[in-house]
Amino acid sequence: MFGLGKPRSRFGKWVDKNELLQEEIAKKANVGNTTVSNMCNDKNYSPRISTWVKIEKALKQLGYNVKREDFFDV
Repeated sequence: MFGLGKPRSRFGKWVDKNELLQEEIAKKANVGNTTVSNMCNDKNYSPRISTWVKIEKALKQLGYNVKREDFFDV
């Protein structure tokens, strides 16, 4: 179910490995599904700091402690 052979960014691979749903992250972070999809699929995509703060906060609420530098070149 997760990954399905699609090209994935480092963030996308992490999402798949942890069996998270993109929709779940988007809803919890109050960002668009397209934003999370871009973060997971586009290796060259780098979210704005304000977007990442929302994503990071949502992931912490889900029990994950991650940093932007883990996934994106800053």
